[in-house]
Amino acid sequence: MNPSILLSTTPSTPHPKTLLLTPLLPSTPQLRLSSISLRRHRYKISTIRSQSDQSLTSDAKPNVFGEKRELTGVQSLVDSMSPPVRIASSVLVVAAAVAAGYGLGSRFGGFRNAGLGGAVVVGAAGAGAAYALNSCVPDVAAASLHNYVVGCGDPGLVKKEDIEAIANKYGVSKQNGAFNAELCDIYSRFVSAVIPPGNEDLKGDEVETIIEFKNSLGIDDPDAAAMHMEIGRRIFRQRLETGDREADMEQRRAFQKLVYVSNLVFGEASGFLLPWKRVFKVTDSQVEVAIRDNAQRLYAFKLKPLSQDFDVSQLISLREAQLLYRLSDEIAEDMFREHTRKLVEQNISAAVSLLKSRTRVIQPVMEELEKILAFNNKLVSLKSHPDASRFARGAGPISLIDGEYDGDRKMDDLKLLYRSYLTDALSGGRMEEDKLAALSQLRNIFGLGRREAESVALEVTSQVYRRRLQHAVSSGDLQKADSKAAYLQILCEELHFDPEKAIEIHEEIYRRKLQQLVADKGELSDEDVNTLEQIQIMFCIPKQTVEAAHADICGSLFEKIVKEAIAAGVDGYDADIKKKVRKAAFGLRLTREVAISIASKAVRKIFISYVQRARAAGSRTESAKELKKMIAFNSLVVTELVADIKGESSDTPPPEEPIKKEEQPKEEEKDEEEVEEWEALQSLRKARPNKVATGKTGQKEINLKDDLPERDRADLYKTYLMFCLTGEVTRIPFGAQIVTKKDDSEYVLLNQLGGILGMTDKEIVEVHRGLAEQAFRQQAEVILADGQLTKSRIEQLNELQKNVGLPPQYAQTIIKNITTTKLSAALETAAGRGRLSIKEIRELKENGVDVYNMISESLRENLFKKTIDDIFSSGTGEFDEEEVYEKIPKDLNINADKAKGVVRELAGTRLSNSLVQAVALLRQRNHQGVVNSLNDLLACDKAVPSTPLSWEVAEELSDLFLVYLKSGPAEEKLGRVQYLLNISDSTAEALRNMKDNGLPSAKGATEEEFVF
Repeated sequence: MNPSILLSTTPSTPHPKTLLLTPLLPSTPQLRLSSISLRRHRYKISTIRSQSDQSLTSDAKPNVFGEKRELTGVQSLVDSMSPPVRIASSVLVVAAAVAAGYGLGSRFGGFRNAGLGGAVVVGAAGAGAAYALNSCVPDVAAASLHNYVVGCGDPGLVKKEDIEAIANKYGVSKQNGAFNAELCDIYSRFVSAVIPPGNEDLKGDEVETIIEFKNSLGIDDPDAAAMHMEIGRRIFRQRLETGDREADMEQRRAFQKLVYVSNLVFGEASGFLLPWKRVFKVTDSQVEVAIRDNAQRLYAFKLKPLSQDFDVSQLISLREAQLLYRLSDEIAEDMFREHTRKLVEQNISAAVSLLKSRTRVIQPVMEELEKILAFNNKLVSLKSHPDASRFARGAGPISLIDGEYDGDRKMDDLKLLYRSYLTDALSGGRMEEDKLAALSQLRNIFGLGRREAESVALEVTSQVYRRRLQHAVSSGDLQKADSKAAYLQILCEELHFDPEKAIEIHEEIYRRKLQQLVADKGELSDEDVNTLEQIQIMFCIPKQTVEAAHADICGSLFEKIVKEAIAAGVDGYDADIKKKVRKAAFGLRLTREVAISIASKAVRKIFISYVQRARAAGSRTESAKELKKMIAFNSLVVTELVADIKGESSDTPPPEEPIKKEEQPKEEEKDEEEVEEWEALQSLRKARPNKVATGKTGQKEINLKDDLPERDRADLYKTYLMFCLTGEVTRIPFGAQIVTKKDDSEYVLLNQLGGILGMTDKEIVEVHRGLAEQAFRQQAEVILADGQLTKSRIEQLNELQKNVGLPPQYAQTIIKNITTTKLSAALETAAGRGRLSIKEIRELKENGVDVYNMISESLRENLFKKTIDDIFSSGTGEFDEEEVYEKIPKDLNINADKAKGVVRELAGTRLSNSLVQAVALLRQRNHQGVVNSLNDLLACDKAVPSTPLSWEVAEELSDLFLVYLKSGPAEEKLGRVQYLLNISDSTAEALRNMKDNGLPSAKGATEEEFVF
């Protein structure tokens, strides 16, 4: 790289600004150089490549380092003298001055001391002259260095050896202040010239050029880094003097470029050689941003020459440049992909322009798309290259994401190109494997979704398939084929066409032909049917598909005729309409099921309208009238319509279907059960179909079973049933009503209503039975108000059951529910008040009463506690563990473990209470009460064995034992009482001896055998 450095000054406008990334800068001591005059310059660098070596040539004067310096007389003298000569000359000058001073002093003073004084004075003057001569040596050396660099013209010609020779010539060190300052000034001027000013981007060779020049000068890194920091201060001062935003942004970018280049020049040492954060108050992240932005610009500049015809060396060079520029792999990868995307976008734009032009030439469009595919294949193949790790990051499949064509507006253009390529691939009538792979790649490049691509492919392939199919039919190849299905399958495989889509095309062709034939004649002739059969066989169309097509196309025409017939109403359905319906049903070749289904849709809409009006009616009579209209419509219009569709006479009942042998027993059993139900209910007997002597039965094939829920259909049937039972109610003035009774003919209409509603015999029976149950329950609840079922009440209920016509089993169920409910309330009340015992519970269970459901668990637990408490206070001293722990919990259906806990808790409480009660009764002279209390104490002890009890007055315990002893208890009980009262054997024996003395009366003397 041969950059040529030119200097040009730029004006500046004073205006204070903030620093690039910080608001303020602290005042720092500036580097002051005696021979440096810092100027504000803008430099231009032009780069010239040479085959031999790198050189920097100056295209104009003055160059970056300024003009040569002119030496003064003394400096010229020093420049002409070598260091030994200069030293010898200095010695001679001093010696001559001393000798001359001594001679002059001796001559004019006349004595020796005067000579010595003269020697000192004149010698000092000579020494001063020698010092002056030697002191200007560093300045002369610096001037010589400056003139040397200026004289080179090209900074690339500066050599480190020449600079060291200049220092040795004058006998100065490179660390000498003046000489080092000149080195720093030269380096600073060069760095300022190399870094592009303002908004100009880096060219990429700045770092290498600066490092080479720094090595040529031999300047130390700390001194060079100080010059970089000084350049930064200069840029900051220029920002303070800038008055407009553009200039401010220009200096900001200049500072960023300086930071980036400086960090690359000093490498890892830049962390402590370049204190950007301390001097300019910038953060590490801001430095990273400066490095990243400039690295991106340099890498983008390096990417520009890369075209679709790249070679491997370019990718390796890009990778090396990325590492040199310190650009992260993620950013480099994104930039490379963006560049390849832009290259592809150029091909896409050119292809779209050609495709949308007036000429619409396809071949150039295909060439552009082939370039895209070749470029993509080339990038994909790089992954398997042996040097793939040395290539630029991001080499891989092309994607248009985040590019010009990543949007809905441009998606149509991509689809158009995809369609064009697909059309060209199928131009030969078949799809080749390589074209199929290319289409897949093109879809991935364009970013088309699977559905979008399939939609385009389906449209194009369908057109080609239709053309191939048309040719096969016209040429007779399909007709001659032994296997039509195999021929069509091969055709689909050649085009890579989905057989399911091909079947849809076949169906469409059939439907279109059918629609054409029906539209011309209004019906299908035998010839038309043969033509359709040939199409069906040739295209292998299933029978279900054919029937569906006929039901859709022919059914729409038949539906119009049916609607006209229905619209004619009850009075308008005459012979002409019947003829028209029969002709349409048979002329359109519709099956009976399809024709009935079409008619059913129209009829059910009319039925629904009647039902809606019936629901909206204000009274039961009005609702019944609307339902009667629906029944009449069904009998006079719908029944005739169904007969015409079937080709039958409406007066002839439809033939009954034979019942299979294996189903006959089941049907007979079912019929017998239904007959019993019909015979039991009076309303059902009147509505039985076989009881209808006259009248025409209505059709039941078209009904509302699937249109209305079961509950709604039952409500409608119930409404009309109530109308049949109560008759028509007419309101007259003053709030009176007149009920007009109806005869049994209304039940005929009720039976037809059940058929229209699609109700089964079981559902009809449920409605009649439910109504009968409702009436029976209302009156039975009055009779059984107190829940007591007496003989007279049973006779009343039987009479009521016969009047209502409810089967006995249902009547008994209702009676049982009523009595059970009443009994449950009574039991709850008795249990809550404590008037219910375990004995009564057992009696109720023996009588079949469900006690568990009638009495809540909490009440049953309370009843258990009461029962146990009664056992502990019974005074018998008995405690049956089996009875308490097993039988009673089982009878009350409570938890056995929980019951044991309750027993132990009550026993522990009653144990101490029984002793206290016994003592109290003893003091009251109630001997029998004492015995009972001690027996309760024994019962509690059996439940929870206790330790001997204590009492404050031991004599009272002895009295208790004596009273219990005289009651004649069993020896076992007596021994246990002795233990519990803590009476010793000797005391017990003494008390036994006193047994025969008798008990004192209540009016005893002062001395008693009882101690109180």
